[in-house]
Amino acid sequence: MSSLTSGLGGGMFGGSSSGETQVSSVSEAQLLDAAKSGDPSATGSTFVGDVDAGCPRLVIAPHDNYITFYEVGHVGDALAVAQRGEITKTARECQVEPGRVTVKYGFSGRLLLGPKGQPGSVTLPITVAVNDGKRTRITSDSVKLDVNVGLDKPISYFSTVRTVTFPIAEGTRAGEYQLIVGFDSKAPSSG
Repeated sequence: MSSLTSGLGGGMFGGSSSGETQVSSVSEAQLLDAAKSGDPSATGSTFVGDVDAGCPRLVIAPHDNYITFYEVGHVGDALAVAQRGEITKTARECQVEPGRVTVKYGFSGRLLLGPKGQPGSVTLPITVAVNDGKRTRITSDSVKLDVNVGLDKPISYFSTVRTVTFPIAEGTRAGEYQLIVGFDSKAPSSG
């Protein structure tokens, strides 16, 4: 069984207006295009309505959807912002087998150069956690994305696609599980 949902809007991953679902593949290029899109209907959320029995939800952590890097020693000072990263879009597709599920998921966003920022590469620390229906962590993954930003290009975009496989307890549905993506707020010089 395969299932695909997207927070990208506009049928980017294949939904049709007749209500049929066409499964496509989550790709970095599509996520990158969505991150650059100014389409207000692209919400960045992959969950609409009731629990989907066939696929875990993929959500952006509400308090970790952005990260701000500051000049060293000036964390929290609005005049010392070096860069700010934001996760803006998500997508996922699933393969459900007896006792386990494989989720191919992706997310994208942007990095903004702040008034005290310097051109160069910035490493964005991101954590993806898988929780069961009782909010117990099943597994997690740390992702480090390097994004280049410059004075001539003060807004840069990023995207990545990854896969996670995890067991599902007997008597539960894959849709009761949840993947949560967010920045690691414990990164040095961040807040």
